[in-house]
Amino acid sequence: MAAGARGRGPVGAQKTFAALVAAAIPERAPGKPIELWWQDEARVGQQGTLTPVWADKGSRPAAPRDQRYRWAFLFGAVCPARGIGAGRVLPVANGHAMNEHLAEIGRQVAPGAHAVVTLDGAGWHQPGGKLRVPKNVSLLPLPPYSPEPNPVENIWQFLRQNHLSNRVHETYDAIVNACCDAWNALIAEPAPITDLPP
Repeated sequence: MAAGARGRGPVGAQKTFAALVAAAIPERAPGKPIELWWQDEARVGQQGTLTPVWADKGSRPAAPRDQRYRWAFLFGAVCPARGIGAGRVLPVANGHAMNEHLAEIGRQVAPGAHAVVTLDGAGWHQPGGKLRVPKNVSLLPLPPYSPEPNPVENIWQFLRQNHLSNRVHETYDAIVNACCDAWNALIAEPAPITDLPP
């Protein structure tokens, strides 16, 4: 029996994901174009992230490191097929913040289309009557303990390496501005989004 026949390996994973997406599409969306979106959030703060930098051989480049503990949460979702994203910078990660982000995703979905948004199992992602999911959006949770299948992890790595690392943010507003600038730069040049698996 082939590895994919039991749902293992790349072929089985793809078939399983396609079946999960199909099951997530509500009855109100038959015949509509389906957009696949990937969602996650990243904490960005004064502690910052240190990443490798180019330097002369044998040198030891200095990198700033802050000791303060202010941060913001960058909620991001991307649609690789369309090369677009929906982002919000918020002070906390909770159900209210997630509702704001879901509303932003709903506004970015193409007119007449329906989005299936894949996300992890964070507490604020659980419907439980608290989430207000737009009518043009359905949620598809990832299996527990599996951040690797979420391509948005690659977006966070790109943003940290190119826009958010090796910096000191003096204030909360500076953190928010840095997150907004990084996200807007990503949307303006969406190659990191379109290079993700659709």
